[in-house]
Amino acid sequence: MKRTLHGITLAAVLFTGGVSLAQSATSPSTMPAAKPMGAKGGMLEYKGFMAPSDEKAFLERLHHINQTEILQAQLAQKNSQNPDVKSYADNMMKMHTDADQKLMTYATGKKLKLAEPKPMDEMERKVMAATKADTAKLEVLKGPPFDSCYMAGQVAAHDMAIGKVMAAQQGMGATGEMATMLTSLTQELPQHRKMAYDTLGKLSSAMGVGGSGDTMDHGSMNHGSTGSSTGGTMGGGSKTK
Repeated sequence: MKRTLHGITLAAVLFTGGVSLAQSATSPSTMPAAKPMGAKGGMLEYKGFMAPSDEKAFLERLHHINQTEILQAQLAQKNSQNPDVKSYADNMMKMHTDADQKLMTYATGKKLKLAEPKPMDEMERKVMAATKADTAKLEVLKGPPFDSCYMAGQVAAHDMAIGKVMAAQQGMGATGEMATMLTSLTQELPQHRKMAYDTLGKLSSAMGVGGSGDTMDHGSMNHGSTGSSTGGTMGGGSKTK
């Protein structure tokens, strides 16, 4: 029964695991502008994904995603026995540690003291709570159940992270170091997402689960979904540094 449930989880994510949002992140000329939803301290929107328009609030969410990715990668090293999952987690730990160091250096230079992000609305509050619950679940799962939960969450979390970064890139009007950071993220996060999707595909093959989702468009997902979004939350979520 457990094997069947894990297979259903993998098949569902693979079926809906489209790549169009990740592809559009690397093609800025094709992206519509984000829609401002308020003044400073408000929100920006891109294809249903939300990001704060305030630089400090956005950086706090980037810091949160990096810390969540690092924590969950550490759990993968402890609770998974799958070499592909462990290799993926090792890469995420290194990449998000490096990204967070650069982010904190930038924030320090701007004299911004980052804190735990506070939800800007009720939907974001629910997503933060769901992300915390997902991490707690990963703390107790072991072996194949951990692998399917972790990798499915990583695909969804990186979709969400890409959407948030694209919203910020299009709507914040960032310049200098911040603009460079956002450009780098639009290149790196789709690579992370592909790594997660490929690793998830290996799990499905091992379990005999079919499915392909290369034609689905995750750009239509809303930031308020409380489905699996274990990593990369930045205080928000989608149905993934």
